[in-house]
Amino acid sequence: MRIWVALSLLLAALPAHADTLRIGSKRFTESYILGEVLKQAAEGKTAVEHRPGMGNTGILYSALKAGSIDVYPEYTGTIAREILKLGGNPTLDQINRALVPQGLGVAVRLGFNNTYALAMRGDRAQALGIRTLSDFAKHPGLKLGLSQEFIGREDGWPGLKAAYRLPYATPSGLDHGLAYEAIATGKIDAMDIYSTDAKIERYALRVLEDDRKYFPGYEAILLYRLEVPKRFPEAWRALQGLEGRIDERRMIRMNAEAELHGRSFAEAAALLDEGDGMPVSARRTFFATLFGPDFWRLTGEHLLLVFVSLAASIAAGVPLGVAAAKFPRAAQLILGTVGVIQTIPSLALLAFLIALVGAIGTLPALVALFLYALLPIVRGTHTGLTGIARGMRQAAMALGLSTRDRMLLVEVPLALPSILAGINTSAVINVGTATIAAFIGAGGYGERIASGLALNDNATLLAGAIPAAALALIIQGAFEIGERRFGWMARARGRS
Repeated sequence: MRIWVALSLLLAALPAHADTLRIGSKRFTESYILGEVLKQAAEGKTAVEHRPGMGNTGILYSALKAGSIDVYPEYTGTIAREILKLGGNPTLDQINRALVPQGLGVAVRLGFNNTYALAMRGDRAQALGIRTLSDFAKHPGLKLGLSQEFIGREDGWPGLKAAYRLPYATPSGLDHGLAYEAIATGKIDAMDIYSTDAKIERYALRVLEDDRKYFPGYEAILLYRLEVPKRFPEAWRALQGLEGRIDERRMIRMNAEAELHGRSFAEAAALLDEGDGMPVSARRTFFATLFGPDFWRLTGEHLLLVFVSLAASIAAGVPLGVAAAKFPRAAQLILGTVGVIQTIPSLALLAFLIALVGAIGTLPALVALFLYALLPIVRGTHTGLTGIARGMRQAAMALGLSTRDRMLLVEVPLALPSILAGINTSAVINVGTATIAAFIGAGGYGERIASGLALNDNATLLAGAIPAAALALIIQGAFEIGERRFGWMARARGRS
């Protein structure tokens, strides 16, 4: 109980966001850019925060309902099919009526439609005589590369496959950004695309005609909490000023500036008012990206995630390890439980915790990292204590030491190298696992990794991966020094 109280106090000390307009975005280029467009429109009207690349529709929608974010850019077809499970092409009034019971609404038509489609390399489609999705259904031997979200969406692969009776098994998911490289090199034959993707023209793709009109309209719009206009009246008026300002051509160009010409998402968003004469910038260099203006913010967020969760894991893991060593009948239950937790996939655990705690971002990320760090600490403590020679225990008893004193003055110091080794392992694991937290808006170096995946930009990927690796090496070195020091102290105490 003390552990959870301490963790709650630490979380309570984090900055509050009651008066901050929190904007979310999904994990693909266009959503990142639109999130920045909203942020830039609202800046100066109220405090504003953009939580980029938080995940897929389900995560953003859960965050909005829970109040972790206030607004995010969405598409009418996604809201109708994926969120509300409505058929056809409902009007905005119908969508709003369905959202009102949840305290949500839609407004501000941004001005473009971004529908799903399937695409093939132009030369490959030409050779096979494929122009429409009905033509595509006649070629069962083609290899698909579909995004995870498209595979799982009600308005995505399952419905499309049924509508056209496509003779394909559901493939393994492939990240959207990586799929473009895969189709360019011939590793896949077809992929799902968004109609405003900047890379369609670059890779000479043929967008297959939806001749049975399966896909609904995907008009870009804002999905928001109904309290937002009252809480942030000036910011809301600024967001309403975006009505109709982004046509399809301009959205494609902003996407291209980020994906093809090396601009950051914020820079691409700032070009909304630049007219047709957008200058082409040079691609960002690795070092410029590595030491960009977000470096210290991301470092602080990553350190917070790693060390707050590690402190909680130490506070819980060491007593659990002691209990496992002192009560052999409980050892199997304790070690088995923390072992099972370690096997749960990180994204699945994060999704479960979001639903459990009713929040998104730092809190579920800290809880997940706390749980993942337990196993090495518990096992290290258990191994260190059970490995103490029987003679050492008998000597301590012969000195007349109490059970408490034997534990604190003899057994724990002797087991300390093993305990520290477990803590070291947990710390290093947490550094790497914390990068996953960016997928639910918790920040850290994973934010760059997610952006790099969206852009298929190796410089951005490395700018997130290398600092995380460097932090892991620093922690590893610090613990090795600590282990040598405390190992010597333990041996000295043992001889005394």
